[in-house]
Amino acid sequence: MDGIEFQWNHQKSKENLKKHGVSFEEAQTKGNPIITGDNVMRESYDFSKMKGIRNPYIGRLKQPITIRLDKGTVSYFKTLGTEMGMPYQNLINLYLRECALQRKKLNLKWA
Repeated sequence: MDGIEFQWNHQKSKENLKKHGVSFEEAQTKGNPIITGDNVMRESYDFSKMKGIRNPYIGRLKQPITIRLDKGTVSYFKTLGTEMGMPYQNLINLYLRECALQRKKLNLKWA
């Protein structure tokens, strides 16, 4: 992803939730460091007051859509998500974002 690699760490996710009181998924809705360019988490941030407060710009960050996926594809991402301890929808989004950032194109040949 544009020179940035992600490795999900389920234990680190649990520790961050305990320390900051905000899950990774919830933190994504309050500001994405990839989008904002702020890749530094400062210890002085106090997220305890953020509970229940949603980012007013959340609608601009993610767009809900309906998409039809093969059962095998969904099963693959669900299994991978379980192994990594994160929602499979986030994995699909991360993969598609990487494809978009790298401008990947599918090579289709119809017979």
